[in-house]
Amino acid sequence: MEGNENGLMGDDSHPNLPFNDGDEGSVLSSNFFLDHVGEVVLTHTSDGLSWKLVKSLLDEEDKSSCLRFKFISNSEMEVKFANVYAVNFIDWGLLHESAFADAEGSLSGHSSEMYRFTVHVVHKSKTQPSLWTPSVYTFGHENLEICRTWVNQINASLNIEAKRPKRLLVFVHPRSGKGHGCRIWEAVAPLFFQAKVETKVIVTERVGHARDVLASITNRDLSLYDGVVAVGGDGFFNEILNGILLSRHKASYPPAPGDSMHPFESEGNGSIRNVERTILEHCDYDEDESLLAGSEYVGPQFPNCEQDPEFPFPSETFRFGIIPAGSTDAIVICTTGTRDPVTSALHIILGKRVRLDIAQVVRWKETHASNEEPCVRYAASFAGYGFYGDVITESEKYRWMGPKRYDYAGTKVFLQHRSYEAEVNYIEVESEKGSLSPETDPQVSSRPWCLPKKPDRPSCCTNCVVCNSKSNDIMVGSLKLAPNLQGMRWSSSKGRFLSVGAAVISCRNEKAPDGLVADAHLSDGFLHLILIKDCPHPCYLWHLIQLARRGGDPLDFNFVEHHKTPAFTFTSFGKEGVWNVDGELFRAHQLSAQVFRGLVSLFATGPEA
Repeated sequence: MEGNENGLMGDDSHPNLPFNDGDEGSVLSSNFFLDHVGEVVLTHTSDGLSWKLVKSLLDEEDKSSCLRFKFISNSEMEVKFANVYAVNFIDWGLLHESAFADAEGSLSGHSSEMYRFTVHVVHKSKTQPSLWTPSVYTFGHENLEICRTWVNQINASLNIEAKRPKRLLVFVHPRSGKGHGCRIWEAVAPLFFQAKVETKVIVTERVGHARDVLASITNRDLSLYDGVVAVGGDGFFNEILNGILLSRHKASYPPAPGDSMHPFESEGNGSIRNVERTILEHCDYDEDESLLAGSEYVGPQFPNCEQDPEFPFPSETFRFGIIPAGSTDAIVICTTGTRDPVTSALHIILGKRVRLDIAQVVRWKETHASNEEPCVRYAASFAGYGFYGDVITESEKYRWMGPKRYDYAGTKVFLQHRSYEAEVNYIEVESEKGSLSPETDPQVSSRPWCLPKKPDRPSCCTNCVVCNSKSNDIMVGSLKLAPNLQGMRWSSSKGRFLSVGAAVISCRNEKAPDGLVADAHLSDGFLHLILIKDCPHPCYLWHLIQLARRGGDPLDFNFVEHHKTPAFTFTSFGKEGVWNVDGELFRAHQLSAQVFRGLVSLFATGPEA
């Protein structure tokens, strides 16, 4: 293999490095050898790379036997820079040409030594579009300067790609899910190294460790990072989310349960009674809890917290990432479409961004007799009472079982079939087909007690029209949501409930493939309030079966109420109540919640349609 006087290999019709003015989309073009393929013409365009096998080799191959090895898929390729996450120069070494069948039918080929560089590309699975896989293409040339120039040119194009992270703070939960947190991080860490993303990694040692670090770090230091990544499950992400928000998100409380029907009476100074707060308190936290304790975790008081102008919040650039290593990983499935650590890592590296609604949950009373200061938690996926609270409580007794404890605890709680008397008040919004109560929907009221109908609901996906719409903008990142609820009508539901749930997102997972609410969106500014009234045991079983089926409709029963709402309040008529907030225990006798539209951004795109 010899280069011509311009330093090219093969056909000298392709200039070495100069710009091709005659072709507006072409920037530069050179001949290279592609590992396991052969000599190709590599072209750098304004938005990506493309290559084709040199024509003379194609003609020669056509005359020979057609047995090919790694040839068809690589002989012609086009990749966009948006899908290239790294390019690295790897110095002098061997490159292998494609193997062809000789006259006797045996494979033959040869190797050559030359300077090489690798291009790391993300490909989507043809059968599972939400699944992303990394591919590596190795190009070689005898001229060192040509290789280095191409590497620099491609890197310059990658640097133009906006909002890719350069530095990340990573928290690893070593015992999350099946205890594979560290192993999962070690598997994806090389991807970040290849992409030259600097990571500061902290392996947590106890419950609340990540939250305490994030609560104590100064805004100046936090601004040095482009985002924070959780390697763990939904509960661990909830810990990190609260570590950021509890000390930095200055917002009014939602109305307290006693004020929800008349929440906006004014004091003499014009302020709104019982909802205006500037500093959000944390709940008490026991420093002696072990990492697996599973009790509610919250941090120290912040009576004089001030916002650093170097880290304004909400932030347009600071993003959260999740690399799934938990038992359920509902948030990852809803935001990427798959429960795959590599896919999530590639979303982070490529700097993808999707907004996510966040619910602010306020406990006004822990028990019937208590009289404490309000306690705040934030939720990214779900808050549930009754069946959901009982399952999380029961599962804590069997942590030694791993993720299987949820199946065991769920079966045990289902057989007990406990119902709870409570009152739920919620803000009404314009009724939709999927938001009507059984009393107001004639189609539901005319069907038998347990007979569901076939659902017809659009789901949230990449570039979702609903999430990207400008409607309901009063709640987008709003720090004063409660006053914006003025003039809205409140409704009440009172009785015995098997469960009360509030879904921020669809909550898709492997046990519920369509989620609790199939048509929930990532960033539309609504909670989905799901009230399961006391009903016969077989009917509740049918509801759970519909929940576990793809294409089922668990909400379309006479004993189920489903309301889209920006806020609700809850009061238990028992002595206390246990809530499940993003997979973590939260005891509350009186509770209220409101949603902030698109409050945080995730390194994700939303699932493929």
